Amino acid sequence: MSSGTLSGSSLGTRSSKSEDDLDLQAQMERRRKRRKESNRESARRSRLRKQQHLDDLTSQVKHLKDQNKQLSLALSITSQNLVAVQAQNSVLQTQKMELDSRLSALTEILCYMNTITCTNASAPANPAMANNITSSSSYDLLGASCTWNQQPIDMYQCF
Repeated sequence: MSSGTLSGSSLGTRSSKSEDDLDLQAQMERRRKRRKESNRESARRSRLRKQQHLDDLTSQVKHLKDQNKQLSLALSITSQNLVAVQAQNSVLQTQKMELDSRLSALTEILCYMNTITCTNASAPANPAMANNITSSSSYDLLGASCTWNQQPIDMYQCF
């Protein structure tokens, strides 16, 4: 009898070991399932972050393309304005050169008129002055009679 009880108790220990093994395996399986689920959730969050980052980059590309288009348009308009201003500047420079030339010619004429006036006032050089004809009468460069004041002309009063 005692051998039966021994074998029964040994079976009890064995069954408790196999129950412990089963519990341990079940616990490991639960941990493995939890780890798998945690990994799946982490991968899902990673995919969402990656998609959000991709969406942000796509939005940024669209914004930069729009900005580039606006800047290109502004550059084109500015370039056209530059060409127009350069053309206008060229016209103005040509006009300035023409006006400078005219001013120089007028200055020479005034200087010549002043020298003639001064000469006429001091010593009559033309026949009309020699015969005591009015002193306001004179001759121009071509010999035609013309009249002007006997006072020197200040060329700055004309401007």
